[in-house]
Amino acid sequence: MPQDSYVSVFGDIAEKSPWLTLRTLRFAPFATREAMVVAFNTVLLKSSEAEKLAVIRAHPDLATKVKLSDTSAKEQKGVGLDSLSAEEFAHFTALNDAYKARFGFPFIFAVKGATRQQIIESFERRVKAERKDEFALALEMICRIMRFRLEDRISTE
Repeated sequence: MPQDSYVSVFGDIAEKSPWLTLRTLRFAPFATREAMVVAFNTVLLKSSEAEKLAVIRAHPDLATKVKLSDTSAKEQKGVGLDSLSAEEFAHFTALNDAYKARFGFPFIFAVKGATRQQIIESFERRVKAERKDEFALALEMICRIMRFRLEDRISTE
């Protein structure tokens, strides 16, 4: 696949970070979808701390009214974060604000397959964690998100 086509198809696997997609090309060609997942994860985890932080910060808040990428909007809609009551929305907004104030980056959660209650419980617990632990968990969650996105996009049949 030509580089331009590759970036066009996979450039949003890492939220608003097409540079990460470009770096995965050094592992191409990919024998399997799993090999591609590993390439994306490897590139992210071997990036500089500043690049990792940039990828984390590229992710939107959960349950935000801000315009989301099509992929993020679909993921958040899939767990009902687009249809919260006013009270639920206010709670998410307060958690988002507290989390960002404490850590300097947004709360990252791979929402696919989760319930709103699971997300809220994780949010409430994690907002009290240590920054280094949250930074590592944010990267872990981003790796899961990238896996889910690649699995949605690439058939193994």
